[in-house]
Amino acid sequence: MGLRPARCYTRVHRAFTRVSQRKPRKSYIKGVPGSKIHQFEMGVKGDYPKVLRLIAKQRVQIRHNALEAARMAVTQHLTKRLSKGKQYFMKVRPYPHHVIRENPMATGAGADRFQQGMRMSFGRPIGTAAQVRAGQIIMDLYVDEASVNVAKAALKVASHKIPTTSKITIEDVKK
Repeated sequence: MGLRPARCYTRVHRAFTRVSQRKPRKSYIKGVPGSKIHQFEMGVKGDYPKVLRLIAKQRVQIRHNALEAARMAVTQHLTKRLSKGKQYFMKVRPYPHHVIRENPMATGAGADRFQQGMRMSFGRPIGTAAQVRAGQIIMDLYVDEASVNVAKAALKVASHKIPTTSKITIEDVKK
């Protein structure tokens, strides 16, 4: 069974963990799968004159695999299209800490005989997501003057991997 569509998890809900007084071990979410994104900073740190930012326009949850897909898209685009000797530094800002759960429901003939419905419907963890506010920076990309157009195209590709509309800003780095 594959992943459910991103639209199932983009709405922001407050983090919830059940609290049990009689059985404290039930107060924790066990078995949370690890995050797919392991590298939040990439490239060569240095003094770059320009910074491009990918900014979310709406409040949304971004799953860890979407953040990793966006990060990989940017690095692939930049390594293919930047000329030799050109460097960059990229930083992914949000961290996926919110646990996403699913209460799998059986379908088909005879499903009602073993289905529990909403009894014990807390759900098992299937991944993590980063909760992003409107106007929050998702990615920073530091480049030199000659690489701005390539970097802008790379962030445009990354914006298609993220489940919200976003904008790209170009700013001078303050020294």
